[in-house]
Amino acid sequence: MLSPDQILEKIYAGFIGKAIGVRLGAPVEPTIWSYERIRGTYGEVTQYLRDFKNFAADDDTNGPVYFIRALRDYGLDATAEDVGKTWLNYAAEEHGMYWWGGYGVSTEHTAYRNLRAGIPAPQSGSIATNGTTVAEQIGGQIFIDSWGWVNPGNPEKAAKMSAMAASVAHDGEGLNGARFCAAAIAAAFEAQTIEEVVAVALATIPPESLYARVANAVIAFHKAHPDDWRACRDMLTAEWGYDRYPGVCHIIPNAGVTVMAIVYGRGDLPRTVEIATMAGWDTDCNAGNAGAIVGTFQGLQPGWDKYRKPINDFLVASGVVGSINIVDIPTFARELTVLALELAGREAPALWVEDMTRRGVRFDFDLAGSTHGFRTEGFKQIAVKGSAERHTEDSRGSLEILLDRLERGQGGRVFWKPFYRRADFDDERYRPMFSPLVDAGQTVSFKLWLDPWNGDGNLRIAPYVRRTMSGTIEETGAWHVPSSEGWQEVSFTVPEGDEAIDEIGISIEYFGRLKFLGRLFLADFRIEGAGHARIDPKVETQEWGAISRFTWNRGHWTRQDGRIHAHTAGDADMWTGHYYARDLTVTADIRRLAGTSQLVTARAQGTSRFYAAGFDGDDVVIVKEDFGTTVLARAPFKPETGRSYAFAFSVDGDKLSFSVDGKPVLEAKDASFAYGMVGLRMAAPGRMSVGVVEIVERA
Repeated sequence: MLSPDQILEKIYAGFIGKAIGVRLGAPVEPTIWSYERIRGTYGEVTQYLRDFKNFAADDDTNGPVYFIRALRDYGLDATAEDVGKTWLNYAAEEHGMYWWGGYGVSTEHTAYRNLRAGIPAPQSGSIATNGTTVAEQIGGQIFIDSWGWVNPGNPEKAAKMSAMAASVAHDGEGLNGARFCAAAIAAAFEAQTIEEVVAVALATIPPESLYARVANAVIAFHKAHPDDWRACRDMLTAEWGYDRYPGVCHIIPNAGVTVMAIVYGRGDLPRTVEIATMAGWDTDCNAGNAGAIVGTFQGLQPGWDKYRKPINDFLVASGVVGSINIVDIPTFARELTVLALELAGREAPALWVEDMTRRGVRFDFDLAGSTHGFRTEGFKQIAVKGSAERHTEDSRGSLEILLDRLERGQGGRVFWKPFYRRADFDDERYRPMFSPLVDAGQTVSFKLWLDPWNGDGNLRIAPYVRRTMSGTIEETGAWHVPSSEGWQEVSFTVPEGDEAIDEIGISIEYFGRLKFLGRLFLADFRIEGAGHARIDPKVETQEWGAISRFTWNRGHWTRQDGRIHAHTAGDADMWTGHYYARDLTVTADIRRLAGTSQLVTARAQGTSRFYAAGFDGDDVVIVKEDFGTTVLARAPFKPETGRSYAFAFSVDGDKLSFSVDGKPVLEAKDASFAYGMVGLRMAAPGRMSVGVVEIVERA
């Protein structure tokens, strides 16, 4: 039986493999890029084809991050209908998450519209509802990796659960793709050869299926021509090509490429994703699926470094939860490990379970080479990597910061980013949205240990935060020389301020006469406690389709005259704050401009699960939304159009209270939601104007 640490390490390797494959294949996606064009332009692909400032979101990784949350929201026996609700709850309509290519064209767009129309899963994705072409596109397999990771060593269960999850949007061969890829990942935890992985996965799908037939055709060709993958690709074009299978990205030709990359890659991740990318067709999807399978099988290897280093343990998602969209890969791997242990009826480590709903971050650098997204800025003589050489009692590793021959006056910054702006990206893939992971009042702590090799002892550091709008560096502690005798703890409180924070770390400066060469180790990085955020629209900007610091779903959100302006023909929401914020008060300056509904929300767990309070016609209300509206309290109140009202909505345990202009007007009790974001909502057509929004959390 695999230990929890072994499961964690395999999932971590597999997810990095997925991220590498997607990043490598994305620049040459169809339909403009063809197999021939890739070959003529790049020849043999042996490195990333594009350097990204930060690689933005991709549907191939959005799905594995978000859809597995059905097990958290609805329990370990979640059904297809529950996964369908998860789609609706975490996807913003027609931006982010997946390809919104049109109803009847994009399988995911089609399924989403069906779900919104009240057609539950699995009918939402069935051939009977959508026809064979739509139901058998490639999405059946590209979103299902997590269902394999949570079933280590149990390919039959992985196949069953993945088909259930994929049935939200797919049917027929699309479900066979889900079964094959998830089962292959599950088998990869314990298999001895990559051929065993493929054989075990194929055993979970009908042998007469097209998916099995194309896979077996590739396997047979490989046996006859084990060193010529391009000849195999020519065979796929001739016998299994896009000309035979309708739609934009049918699963069958791409299944052939995925299996081809796996068998010709011979269990080596870099070669596998390179073949999948060079082969064309749906490059990021095929390289991502093959990378997830082979990454899980092979485990972390030094030979991955040129592809692994730019990933830097960091991934962007583009669901409606801004704090979940900033994905720390080791943390997410730990969450999947907890689910895997629970599904197997095993007990997960208590600290890992606590991490599942942590209001803050805990970076332990336990996993080999893990960096948790730390990066550097300044002179190029500072570099970071994960290290097992020095660690605290509570972890197996640390961040090693190499300081290479600093001269007097040289230095830089080493930091983690808790927030991202549009300017941090040089592409627009799947339009991510973010809200800060860290707020004023929280406690930051970490440990440092200096290992000087050369110099005269005059290297000093100071903890700091950076403000995102102005770029202002705020030192949060005194400059000092780190200890070289052992671990030294650094701790500070995140300072108040109207701007979000987008860097937390240490400034490094050298003022000695001799060149400094040495290392600084950082360990046990934590951010904890209740936060406080004041959002003044005058300070924010309009980007990513709404307002900075917010994610959104439907409606038109702009900044006008220093205020947030909302306009919608239906319902519309915008959210901020941490997903695991608990007891708090959200206040907002609200003006009704037109229509009947102007609300603030709290403990929002997506588009369809939250509490809201505010104006509903000529009443004030507190409501619960859980795929349907329940009015928890109501009282008469006739708001004046154009007048500002001070809303204050408090949630404490199961007690909900709402006041207007400092006067309590409603109370209710409900225990459905224990945590969530805060936000602004219009539940009906109209317009509203919003001034300062403030969130005060309570410990």
